[in-house]
Amino acid sequence: MRKIIILFFVGITMLSCTTKQSTKFTEEALNDVFISLEGKEVPFKEVIEKHKGKKVLIDVWASWCTDCLKSLPVIKQLQEENPEIAYMYLSLDRNQTDWKNGVDRLKIKGDHYFMQSGWEGKFGEFLGLNWIPRFLVIDEKGKIVVFDATKATDKLIRQSLEIM
Repeated sequence: MRKIIILFFVGITMLSCTTKQSTKFTEEALNDVFISLEGKEVPFKEVIEKHKGKKVLIDVWASWCTDCLKSLPVIKQLQEENPEIAYMYLSLDRNQTDWKNGVDRLKIKGDHYFMQSGWEGKFGEFLGLNWIPRFLVIDEKGKIVVFDATKATDKLIRQSLEIM
């Protein structure tokens, strides 16, 4: 009986440690300021508002990140198969020069922003960022339908991009 009770409490503890699954952005995350390719400071709420009514795939990445680079062919294939989806890349590069050079060198199509607040900023905090790449999918109504995918091959990404 004692083993059953211990297993019960271990199970409850593990369930309470699950990853947060947000379905909408916090005000703090929406107000975090990003840098556009043109060098303009833009709050995230303006970035996301630009694609209102469309599905959006967000890729949090960096040009130095090996796993991010391995994901790019998968994302490029998704872009070919789903051209109606908006693709947004949020960079955690060390500086804007490396970020811009990476976008050009890798020929990444989509909207690009530099996360000047970094991992510990309000947006990174909202995501609970501890790994990149990190993928989110936003539906046409602005709801986050995929929150914590770390692999471009995650079946939830493909399923959420399908036209209903």
